[in-house]
Amino acid sequence: MQPCPTFLLALLRWVRFCLWSRRWRCSNGNPSRLPLCARQRWAYLRLMVRSLYYNSLTSSDVIMDSLMEPIFWMVDLLTRWFGPVFVCLVVVLTSSILLIAYLGLLPMVLSTYSVPWIAWHLGYGHWNIVMIVFHYYKAIKTAPGYPPKVKNDTPFVSVCKKCIIPKPARTHHCGICNTCILRMDHHCPWLNNCVGHFNHRYFFCFCVSLTIGCVYCSISGRNLFLDAYSAIERFKHTDLEKSGVPVTGMGILIGILPPGQSTYQTPTPVYTFREKMFHKSIIYMWVLTSTVAVALGGLTIWHAVLISRGETSIERHINNKETERHAKRGKVYKNPFDYGRLNNWKVFLGVEKRSHWLTRVLLPSGHAPYGNGLTWEVYPIRKDMMPV
Repeated sequence: MQPCPTFLLALLRWVRFCLWSRRWRCSNGNPSRLPLCARQRWAYLRLMVRSLYYNSLTSSDVIMDSLMEPIFWMVDLLTRWFGPVFVCLVVVLTSSILLIAYLGLLPMVLSTYSVPWIAWHLGYGHWNIVMIVFHYYKAIKTAPGYPPKVKNDTPFVSVCKKCIIPKPARTHHCGICNTCILRMDHHCPWLNNCVGHFNHRYFFCFCVSLTIGCVYCSISGRNLFLDAYSAIERFKHTDLEKSGVPVTGMGILIGILPPGQSTYQTPTPVYTFREKMFHKSIIYMWVLTSTVAVALGGLTIWHAVLISRGETSIERHINNKETERHAKRGKVYKNPFDYGRLNNWKVFLGVEKRSHWLTRVLLPSGHAPYGNGLTWEVYPIRKDMMPV
């Protein structure tokens, strides 16, 4: 295979140009004495080469984002595909716990517990179920909020590189939904939806309700779990044992058995299929609810801390970087969206008067959040805004 003549010609011209430039420098001692066209070509070539590996905006974050971009793309694609699967998984697991509670535990509670305890379990359990179902449905079906895609007078802080539309404050682009989200917190695969301005409260209340429900099942079912685990161990031993244990050797001589009998009959309990399934269901329920209580409880506490600070998960990283940047300059950074812990919770939950703690927090409520998610300086937050 012979080299391309055009390539060889271009290579010869480049070598001749480099040798001529070096000769000119040596003879004059000053590169600025080169002809203008040569200096322009030389500057353009240097700029072109440097642009391949360096620019004034390059940083370690940009390089890491570029290297991790294929992984991020694959994760976003898989999350988009498996989003409905995660939602179905939540529905199936929650339904299985309810099935065990109604078919297995409720008859036992009605037959063994006192009337006050029956009233407590029925009242609290059904309130918890209503809170979980309501907030999960609203978190899935409520749109998180999107910035307008037509020209308007809304103030913005930047332009999205992917949507090519103005981004208001606290707005971020979601690669999974492929659009910008108002006050975006994160994309939740268990909701198959982004958590943003209009459904953030539903998401958090669902996490709180589900965590409390799992803790309730884990604590109230602890003794049942221990009994069921012991019963399962007895099932295993019963299946392994035979009807009689042979006694040989010295056993017959020392009079353990009557003359002529070589086996000792042990009473073996008989367990029905329904009893076995009941005990296995109790173990399944306790393990699942305890695991979810620990995992989801940690996530819920983390989001509660963020809400107390008036920031989202994304803003947490941004505020940390801004705090470090201001600290290097000897300044203190303050989050402009932090109105104080109590007022942050009032704004987040939509509490305007004392009765709202009952009607909007302890009971299901579909009220909209404060503002439209586009501007944030309109909130009349004061220390005496909402007396508690």
